[in-house]
Amino acid sequence: MTYLLSFILSLVLMLIITPLLKRLAYKIDYTEKPKADDRKIHKAAKPYLAGVGMFVTFWVLYVIFVRDINMNTLLIFISSLMIFGIGMIDDWYKISGKDLRALPKFIVQIIACSLIFFANVKFLGITNPLSHVYYSFPVWLQFLLTVSWIFGITTVINFMDGMDGLAGGLTCISAGTLSIVAVVKGDTTSAIMGIILVGICLGYLKYNKYPSKILMGDAGATFLGFTLGLISLSGAFKQATMISIFVPVLALGLPIFDNIYVVFKRIREHKPIYVGDTNQVHYRLLSTGLNQRQVVQFLYLASLCLNLVAIIIFIL
Repeated sequence: MTYLLSFILSLVLMLIITPLLKRLAYKIDYTEKPKADDRKIHKAAKPYLAGVGMFVTFWVLYVIFVRDINMNTLLIFISSLMIFGIGMIDDWYKISGKDLRALPKFIVQIIACSLIFFANVKFLGITNPLSHVYYSFPVWLQFLLTVSWIFGITTVINFMDGMDGLAGGLTCISAGTLSIVAVVKGDTTSAIMGIILVGICLGYLKYNKYPSKILMGDAGATFLGFTLGLISLSGAFKQATMISIFVPVLALGLPIFDNIYVVFKRIREHKPIYVGDTNQVHYRLLSTGLNQRQVVQFLYLASLCLNLVAIIIFIL
């Protein structure tokens, strides 16, 4: 019943809040106006602020349903607020026709991801599937892996937010898989977080599917990625076997594998890895002649296949 209520409330709240935020964005002119030479696909002004609804809905329902408020929860909230806040600043720069420098954003995100480690959400070690011996990582490696994972997932989801309905849909699929795994493992907190995220994304997609009526901006995309990374790392995945480690990797496989390809391509071409381009898979598919709706549907299908493989591996 808790899982069902958290899903229904997150969905309903986003369905109610999002059109209100849309009207507010138009009223205060909080809209992105793509330049003629911009790589963005949409050319008309689009309202932002959907990320505000995501952040508020998630944390209100987290407090209501998890009810475990302690110092670790406070650290997680502060870190997610930092991710969301620097995303809002980045969005404001874009709306003003400017670009936020990569370094300040990188520093804030790294600090936020580091706080997660001190909130006791971390890679602790790994179990050898053959000998069943558990190997505990040294603290420095736990820290490095934790920060790298959270920062990496935050970044790849943000990079996938280049087409109507894409990042929200992929997040919804991945969050659903992580929720199923958490429920089976008895990790109630991770399961509730994942289910809330599914409801949020479905409510958002009502207004973001092609042609979109509102965007979540960097604030929403980085918050979704950060929360996905947190869910995949907390509780159910703290002590992983060499086989089960593939579950979160495959659940988030599409954005992970695509952005690994993009980063190596930029390095090979001597381009800065933090500067956006049209090498992401959705741009490449669009260049083949598919329309936006077909590209998004194809990537949904690919992500569903990877997530089904993740669930099969988990069952085995």
